[in-house]
Amino acid sequence: MHGTDAERLFEAEALPHIDVLFRTAVRLTADRTEAEDLVQETYAQAWASFKAYEPGTNCRAWLFKILMHKLEHQRRRRHALLKRTAETDAELLAQTVAYAPPVGQELRDEEVLAALGRVPERFREVVLLADVEEFSYRETAEILSVPVGTVMSRLSRGRKLLRGMLSGVAAAYGIGSTQARGRSTRAAAAA
Repeated sequence: MHGTDAERLFEAEALPHIDVLFRTAVRLTADRTEAEDLVQETYAQAWASFKAYEPGTNCRAWLFKILMHKLEHQRRRRHALLKRTAETDAELLAQTVAYAPPVGQELRDEEVLAALGRVPERFREVVLLADVEEFSYRETAEILSVPVGTVMSRLSRGRKLLRGMLSGVAAAYGIGSTQARGRSTRAAAAA
């Protein structure tokens, strides 16, 4: 491919996915600036590796795989930094791990996003890829470089954690309250 052909193909295949990659990166990092850096690194790596890309294959999944590798690398770097600085500067540690609430584009309810942000990273990644971005179990497994069974297990545990965290929010909105009333009525009748 000539340089301009490769550029046009990259623009056609990879750039349409930038918004969904950014939205997912924001949810995974809980920090817009970090997410911007992560997506930029992802696209830089995708462009550098684009000669190995096969046109017509699932570019979105390929980009998500790069994103997850970059995220893991970013986490390792952050962990190493925290480990070095934790012993010498507690204030720097507190600033480094400061939490910024996630900002969703399609998920709008603050309580849902806050709960998703509290789900441990390994489970949150799978919930975001499988439930929010609608990747299949197989695609999610390939993106995360884990077995399909691990995806299924993490997804089940992540969903269970979310359900537990959101049960109070659901009750406040009147969701699930009829089921709970039905159970308590049956329990009272049985007594």
